Amino acid sequence: MRFIVSLIACVSALLLAGPATAQILDTQMAGRKPVPSVTDPENLLYLDLSDGGRVIIWLRPDAAPMMVDRVKTLVRQHFYDGLAFHRVIDGFMAQGGDPKGDGTGGSTLPDMKAEFNFLPHVRGAVSAARTADNEDSANSQFFIVFQPRLSLDHKYTVFGRVISGMEYVDAIQRGEPPANPTKILHAYIAADNPGPYVAPPPPPAPSLDATLTLPGVKPAAPLVVKAKPATAAPAPAKKPAAKAKAQ
Repeated sequence: MRFIVSLIACVSALLLAGPATAQILDTQMAGRKPVPSVTDPENLLYLDLSDGGRVIIWLRPDAAPMMVDRVKTLVRQHFYDGLAFHRVIDGFMAQGGDPKGDGTGGSTLPDMKAEFNFLPHVRGAVSAARTADNEDSANSQFFIVFQPRLSLDHKYTVFGRVISGMEYVDAIQRGEPPANPTKILHAYIAADNPGPYVAPPPPPAPSLDATLTLPGVKPAAPLVVKAKPATAAPAPAKKPAAKAKAQ
């Protein structure tokens, strides 16, 4: 009976001191920015990939404000448009964001301080790549995790997570580098009102002008028809060149 009375007293005390007790028990929450809505267009990153679809990434400025701000800046400069996923390891991750395409490049902006946080490296996590010997060397490169790799937690900065289009991430071509790498056609922030996904143009068809040769058969000489020289039309008057204008 005494145990039950003591238990009721402890529970009552915790309920009465709820907010203060929670603040003491979860010190990591102190000073943390509010978690953005998963539908907030200012924190939704669109990646239109050459393998056929749009990937939507929920950015987390509450957990990695500097890295999220860096990615938004580069996206709005069209930095990522046309860049390839240059290092893709099956069962691990796909890495991109390097203009050199070999893992050694970055943007012209300075490297970032590490923002190791509470977000885990689970499937779909988007994290900042860096050099192995410098925690404060993240710049423009990032990787998307295929399968959980919790050993990376508190060693790399997770700044977002894929919430739509993970099947297109799974389809990214493997290799270090891949023989035919998947590229980011365009990167957008949803608040900038991008249009729908536009598929890349199909590869050009093989040329029909190739000469067919058979063993022991000499190809015929091409037929040449001489045309009469055409009379040159008078050249139109030149207009002054238009001046370039900043839009």
